[in-house]
Amino acid sequence: MRDNDSATETPGIALRDGRPAGPPSGPGSGPAPGHSPARTTTRASGRSVRDSTAVGTALAVLGVAAFSLTFPGTVWALEGFGPWTVTAARGVLAGLIAGGCLAALRVPAPERRHWPGLLTVAAGVVLGFPLFTTLALRTSTASHAAVVVGLLPLTTAVFAAVRTRGRHSRLFWAAALAGAAAVCLFALTRGGGALGTGDAYLAAGLLVCAAGYTEGGRLARVMPGWQVTAWALVACLPLTVPWLAVASAREPAVLTGHAVAGLLWLGVGSQFLGLVVWYRGMGVIGIARAGQFQLAQPLLTLVWAVLLLGEELDPAAPLTAAAVLVCIAVTQRADGPPPAPPAAPSARKPHAVGRRGAAGRSG
Repeated sequence: MRDNDSATETPGIALRDGRPAGPPSGPGSGPAPGHSPARTTTRASGRSVRDSTAVGTALAVLGVAAFSLTFPGTVWALEGFGPWTVTAARGVLAGLIAGGCLAALRVPAPERRHWPGLLTVAAGVVLGFPLFTTLALRTSTASHAAVVVGLLPLTTAVFAAVRTRGRHSRLFWAAALAGAAAVCLFALTRGGGALGTGDAYLAAGLLVCAAGYTEGGRLARVMPGWQVTAWALVACLPLTVPWLAVASAREPAVLTGHAVAGLLWLGVGSQFLGLVVWYRGMGVIGIARAGQFQLAQPLLTLVWAVLLLGEELDPAAPLTAAAVLVCIAVTQRADGPPPAPPAAPSARKPHAVGRRGAAGRSG
């Protein structure tokens, strides 16, 4: 037996005479009458894309549901902690969970080329957005702060188009603009149309979060989404740990049930679990498409604000919700099905093909 020959031949391996191995020949081994192998393969590929799209959509929706509780959770946390303490504590808590998962699974460090993107995620999503929105919520209500999320899908789509050079149809952009306009009109009208002192913080949070979402969604196509979140959180620990020590010493804390529950949700739910499913969803169906589901986030936040914070729900909320759902549906269909994510490289090397191909040499 020659080098690299296998004792048993497997499908897809070149045989000694140079022919590629295939299914066994003989009666009943060929395709069923009336069925084309190419057509069967095409149908299987179509089902695979549809299944992948459904999974990615479900993950993106779960991420939006988790994020919709962020503003109410922040309001609760601010009842007992200062804004700088809340921002640092949620980062430390999520970072410790992420570090524990990476260590338990012995995940190797990302390649050097991925670190600029991971640091952008860390700066925008782990540090920038939580800090800016927490500072804004000292003077703004959760309902008014929802205007940030109302503009976030459109801003993320713009960032993604520039960063990844992706193109979308005019119908996609029209629906995205309409959805953003509907949400912003509702949020601003509910707030009396006035811009408070926290709006500068909200605008800054919008920009850094869109940048972080874009880089995270791009990285989630080449590495597991949970690792994107985990490494970004771990990268922030050298900053968030001393930050928490200084902030907690200067900002007195009052441990109430609401404050503790809000802080726990921010660290575990919004900062870790929500980002894990969100980045995975973006990696499957695309950054811009997934981002449009966040058009529904302000309305979900308003529902939580009513249930958890005692705020009043505007009668226009159902009409706005219906308009937003229509815009989301249009954005998901405007560009056709999303491209399939790249296949992960196989851990095993192809057997007996390295020196002998299908056009190979005879044995």
